[in-house]
Amino acid sequence: MAGNAKGVEFDEAGIDFESRLMTGAETEEDSAVELTLRPQTLSEYIGQEKAKEHLAVYIEAARQRGEALDHVLLYGPPGLGKTTLSGIIAHEMGVELRVTSGPAIEKPGDLAALLTNLGEGDVLFVDEIHRLSRAVEEVLYPAMEDYALDIMIGKGPSARSIRIDLPRFTLIGATTRAGQLSAPLRDRFGVVMRLELYTPEELATIVRRSAGILHISCADDGALEIARRSRGTPRIANRLLKRVRDFAQVIGDGTITSALAREALSKLDIDPLGLDDIDRRMLRVIIQHYGGGPVGLETLAAAVGEEAVTLEDVYEPYLMQIGFLARTPRGRCVTPGGYEHLGLPMPAQAPAETTEQQKLF
Repeated sequence: MAGNAKGVEFDEAGIDFESRLMTGAETEEDSAVELTLRPQTLSEYIGQEKAKEHLAVYIEAARQRGEALDHVLLYGPPGLGKTTLSGIIAHEMGVELRVTSGPAIEKPGDLAALLTNLGEGDVLFVDEIHRLSRAVEEVLYPAMEDYALDIMIGKGPSARSIRIDLPRFTLIGATTRAGQLSAPLRDRFGVVMRLELYTPEELATIVRRSAGILHISCADDGALEIARRSRGTPRIANRLLKRVRDFAQVIGDGTITSALAREALSKLDIDPLGLDDIDRRMLRVIIQHYGGGPVGLETLAAAVGEEAVTLEDVYEPYLMQIGFLARTPRGRCVTPGGYEHLGLPMPAQAPAETTEQQKLF
């Protein structure tokens, strides 16, 4: 979760997916309890071992030198813990954390107000940083490099530039679309880290930890069943845990077991691989309407009834990771694994993914 100085909250993708259970975007119920579930130290943070190992070195080195940590860029799918990790960095450094969002910083003056209110060594977290306007980015460059703001006063012949010195701060940028970040901004981050999807075992540990914090009785096999269907995303795992808890209270004895988790998640239309109704509808549309593909993203979005950006950012990455969907130069294609999962027969002749002209090259 992220928010601006006025307390406005944004989801990680910058779009409203609150009605979707499996998107990884944050709902109001999540925000009410998520703060209690967020770890506060690197030792409590589960998963992302490589990122944790490197961050521990960078943080300790900065503390020994008495300097602010270098600027950090975190990127990866939504719901993997970018906001949580920024809070941990601020806590480990012993400084304050200020949270905002790219779309919330509309004018250079908004950025100047944020930066001038920072203390020495403070952390400024900007969620969806790739959505900063170009004018704001231009102001941010000298702030990141020289810890100074260059501001124009007046207009016309009487205009003049003044420089305001800033305390040494750490900018942590988070984005789900690192490719849309401009090269000059990306190059100014000293630490660039990609957060990877979690394994079922790591997610099961997170589910058990969250269950303990929320006073939910959850067996180990029940936690693992939830983890397997959580699409490698801690936010989804925590959300499913709360929904399965409701079923355990109403139709069970209050304890989440493997059998009860399977029954509850099946009622929620979440299959053993974590695919929901939209995932399966995407695959069926490609197979039944377009012969298995290839089909363009905009055409697929219109046929499914979802926004193209939703399909591209939320649903496609997981389908591609488990090998059910392939992106080709001509569009999206369903793989044999996707046919098998849906129980549909493969066509007699698989759709060609390349043209004869492309084969020549």
